Parts: sequence; structure tokens; C-alpha cells
Amino acid sequence: AMLRLRLLTWDVKDTLLRLRQPVGHSYAAEARAQGLRVQPEALGRSFREVYGAQSRRFPNYGRGQGLSSRQWWLDVIKQSFRLSGVQDEAALAKLAEKLYRDYCSAHNWEVLPGAAETLSRCRELGFRMGVVSNFDNRLEVILSQCDLRHHFEFVLTSEAAGFAKPDGRIFEQALRLGGARPEQAAHIGDDYGRDYRAARAVGMHSFLLRPAGQAPGPEVPPEHVLPTLSHLLARIEK
Repeated sequence: AMLRLRLLTWDVKDTLLRLRQPVGHSYAAEARAQGLRVQPEALGRSFREVYGAQSRRFPNYGRGQGLSSRQWWLDVIKQSFRLSGVQDEAALAKLAEKLYRDYCSAHNWEVLPGAAETLSRCRELGFRMGVVSNFDNRLEVILSQCDLRHHFEFVLTSEAAGFAKPDGRIFEQALRLGGARPEQAAHIGDDYGRDYRAARAVGMHSFLLRPAGQAPGPEVPPEHVLPTLSHLLARIEK
């Protein structure tokens, strides 16, 4: 059956961009540059613990609780280092600022294979395009630095929307921005609950990026699964 699609919305992290190296490694490298010794693996574990706790306590970057996403991240970074044994508060403040800025740049992010070509082709085919991402307001800059921003009419972050996926309201905002009804739109992402199922719950089509060799996870019809981004074109060619 032909999908009569007008709008494609895209997740970013692990769909279009991925971190060049694990957070613990880049944090540890920055600490080393400032003369502090921290084990990357330990720092990675600390980060995951702190990030999880901060996300539960202040969901969506503390937007509903009067925090800025910048403050939210500075706290996460400093707390991760404290948990890994770094006590020097002046050094922590400097580290946090530097790392917060570093994650704005292509220095820490790389474009996934096939992403740029697929986005270009989708635009040539006349689709309207937007981003729907659980991300803070640095995302515009990151996409620009990685030379992907020009593919999109809009970039909707959970910070700007006030709702994070899987909340359907972020997709409803995206549909308004893209001027499309749900059945005219498809979302592409790598997370079953936040991307695939959440988009379908508001009536959109959806495709799940699931690289070969990845654990199959919940049952998704094979025609909705993308082993690589390049597989998308065969599914949506007008």
C-alpha cells in the first residue's frame, strides 16, 4: 500500500548522530587535560547513575521546576565527578562549563552511516522534515555543526516543547509545525517505546531503526523495521 506521506519526523541520538566515544571516556580525557586522574569506566558508571537520578528528580531538564537545561547539565557533570572522587570544586566548575560547551560541537558527535544521504534524498522527494528529540536547546547548534540542520524545517526538542517522548503532545506539536495530519506523517527513531510506539499512539506511521545483530526486542512488523537508514527510501518512495 502506498503511504501518502507529507511529513517525516526524526529522532536524533543514535538515529542520525551518535557520540564518538562513551561519555566516561570524553569526561575523563577533559579531566586529564586539567591535571585530574579519573578512570573512564568508573566515571561512566557515575554518570549513568547521576543522569538517571537527575532525570527522575527533574524530568525533561527540570523545565517544569525552574531549572535551566544548562544548570541541569552542569549539576550532572559535577556530581558525576564528585561520585568518582574529585573534590576540587573550582576544578569541577571549570570542567563542567568546558564539557557543557564541548557537547555542542561536532568534536563529540558523528553522523551515522547513510544519514546525510537519506536525508538529502527525502528532501529531493519533496517530504517536509522535522526533528522530534528528547534533547536540550543545544540541539540546533549540534545539528548545524554536523551539517544536518539544513535538512529540517523545524527542530523540536523536549525542552522547547515542554513534553518529552513518549508523551504524545510533543508529536502533536510536531504535526502542527509540519502542517500534517497524523496519517500523513511518519516518525523515524531507534527506541521502541519513545519513538516507534509513541508516534503510532498519536496515529502516525513509524519506522524503527534496528541494526542487524541488535536484540530483536518487541515484535514490530518487518516492513516497519529499518536495518539501516538507507532502507527507509524503499519503504516511502512516493
